[in-house]
Amino acid sequence: MGLAAWAGARGTVAPVVVLGATVVDVVVTTVDVEARERRSKATVPLSSEQAPTNPTASTTARASRGRTAPWSHRYGGTVARPSLTPTCLWRATPEIVVALDERFGEPLDAYVNGSQVWLRDDGPGGVTLEWRLHPVAGYRRPANVDTYEVFSSVALAFATDESPPARLDALWEGLEAFAAHGDELEPATLSHATTEALGIPPDACGLVDHKVVADEWERTNGAVSIIERLLAQLDA
Repeated sequence: MGLAAWAGARGTVAPVVVLGATVVDVVVTTVDVEARERRSKATVPLSSEQAPTNPTASTTARASRGRTAPWSHRYGGTVARPSLTPTCLWRATPEIVVALDERFGEPLDAYVNGSQVWLRDDGPGGVTLEWRLHPVAGYRRPANVDTYEVFSSVALAFATDESPPARLDALWEGLEAFAAHGDELEPATLSHATTEALGIPPDACGLVDHKVVADEWERTNGAVSIIERLLAQLDA
């Protein structure tokens, strides 16, 4: 559901109904309004983490890069997404970073917490996948490197056998890919699609609960390993 449709569902009254080429005014009676108000009072409002997000919002991500939004923003926090999400995981290596840079280019979105995000239509049938390079627990941005330039500077260093601004194990711990808008995919199908896109097969694929990991990450202020928590779910 798009942002406009969601906003409409939360109480915007459509003034007209279109029937063929005829526009018919809708008369909203006092009874209708009172009934709607009673229903709204009986409904538990969605929290900001539960509210469905706009699938097209990331197209303007350049303007929001470096923001301090919670790590779980758009990650396991929508009621529309199933509690278990098909995902593929790679442990961070220089080869992964170089492949991301060569095949995907600069991240669509970068966060001050170290997360790097790409949205690409790499899934089967053109399904949009979110590729998220997860930061290590307690991530700290390298000195003298802008938030927006961390990934590109590290990728360039690895590609040219130069010294990166920080060691890889001080930056990112792994890569994850999953359907960006909650599309249902078989893990094996997702694994094949991501291998085709990245050129490197994932270390693990399966079903994970994003919300429980996101909640723990926020509760500890980023002091837990996201990738290890996800891998532990796949090993369970």
